[in-house]
Amino acid sequence: MPPTPPPGIPAPPSTRPDWWRDAAIYQIYVRSFADSNGDGEGDLPGIRRRLPELAALGVDAVWLTPFYLSPLADGGYDVADYREVDPRFGTLADVDALTATAHELGLRVIIDIVPNHTSAAHRWFRAAVAAEPGSPERSRYIFRPGKGTNGEEPPNNWQSIFGGPAWTRLKRPDGTPEEWYLHLFDAEQPDLDWTSPEVRQEFEDVLRFWLDRGVDGFRIDVAHGMVKDPALPDIAPGQKAALLDGETRLPYFDQEGVHEIYRRWRSIVDAYPGERALVAEAWVDDARRVARYLRPDELHQAFNFEYLTADWDAAALRSVVDTSLAANGAVGATTTWVLSNHDVTRHVTRFGDGAQGLRRARAAALLTFALPGSVYLYQGEELGLPEVADLPEDALQDPTWERSGRTERGRDGCRVPLPWEGTEPPFGFAPEGTEPWLPMPAAWAALTREAQRHNADSTLALYTTALRERRAHPALGDGALEWVASPEGVLAFRRAPGFACVVNLTGEPVASPVPGDVLLSSGPTETHDGSLLLPPDTAVWLRI
Repeated sequence: MPPTPPPGIPAPPSTRPDWWRDAAIYQIYVRSFADSNGDGEGDLPGIRRRLPELAALGVDAVWLTPFYLSPLADGGYDVADYREVDPRFGTLADVDALTATAHELGLRVIIDIVPNHTSAAHRWFRAAVAAEPGSPERSRYIFRPGKGTNGEEPPNNWQSIFGGPAWTRLKRPDGTPEEWYLHLFDAEQPDLDWTSPEVRQEFEDVLRFWLDRGVDGFRIDVAHGMVKDPALPDIAPGQKAALLDGETRLPYFDQEGVHEIYRRWRSIVDAYPGERALVAEAWVDDARRVARYLRPDELHQAFNFEYLTADWDAAALRSVVDTSLAANGAVGATTTWVLSNHDVTRHVTRFGDGAQGLRRARAAALLTFALPGSVYLYQGEELGLPEVADLPEDALQDPTWERSGRTERGRDGCRVPLPWEGTEPPFGFAPEGTEPWLPMPAAWAALTREAQRHNADSTLALYTTALRERRAHPALGDGALEWVASPEGVLAFRRAPGFACVVNLTGEPVASPVPGDVLLSSGPTETHDGSLLLPPDTAVWLRI
């Protein structure tokens, strides 16, 4: 008999069984969403207090980044205890209260799970460091002797995604060097060895722990990275260590063995009521290989990073849409669409910054929300927030900054806390007088939720209207699309019944190739000689 949630935790919202196929899911970067206690860092009670505003925005679910016990060497993706909440974020009781409130508001809750690596502060790794080479304690991680006469060289030439070598050598208390351990990310994030039955059992138990508490699913961090080629071969000289690399196959990403893990995880999730969902962060630059994670007995969703990284170009975007829908459709899976997250430059800035970047970002939102499948929003994109590119160097905390020799600023610029209300920092993110963990630009006074709430032309109003229409219109969400012949640089498609989307990605006004009444537009439009004219970088939804 499947487990039931603990007493006092309401069941998930009563939506249709395959809710995830067309859901709008809002990513909350916990540390930067809302600070309830004035310590400058977001927390779970702060999120719970603001959930009604997300329900009003019109999303169906929230995804929380890690809130587990962690030294925060990598923003919480270095987990020291997968069953405990870090005190700076709250308590287990706060998780339960947040989940209950979300369910009362009709929102589902997805949480992060980080299975590729632990924190170096995890009890397992501390035990491994204290143990001898070849011991059971070390079998949970990837330890190897070094090369060279005295083992002074790393076992292979793999590089960390954050810069520098992917191996660190241990030293005994007396300073004697010994084995090396693998960390594809920071040295504080040792990679687990998924050939270990103990590792596999532990994560199955962690899944059950949180499913028993009522969460509705998991976003799987580095979902393509848990299994390594057992030979640990060198990569080609000069080959880039990157999350998304469509040119080469890497011996530590997208290995066949990950699929066995996910088939087991799917069986666990399916044993619970309420249609819990699994979504992969799989940086795989091939739609057909991504689709392999979405076969009927594996995961429900995978982020579409080809779409996220596509240029503001009609041909490039159409190609990604076509290949994604075809590959996922072949395995009966939905497609997810995402424009920003906590690891990439915010798309207002990627698309050109300033007025141009915002115009394109608004148009991209309408394009994205009109595509078949589900959508993920990153906190603040509904406010049109740009990347904060000028954070003081002494404020930077992303490990990329130090590991790159202070040549790459890292991801802090997209993680600056959210502005809620008021005219000065911290803009309601935290109690007045609190200094946020990352400084907030004074110019964000014009972008707060409060400043945009009653402005019909604001980005917040656009998102709220678009999400409402997306939920209500029978043509939107899951389904199919039909492309319409259109001028170069223009995307146009129909969806049944009675809907069309047209996007002008050119630098000149363009007549809409589809006749119809404007349902929603990302910017001002005009009619000339009976034809609807779209200015540059503008999208419209049409009733046809």
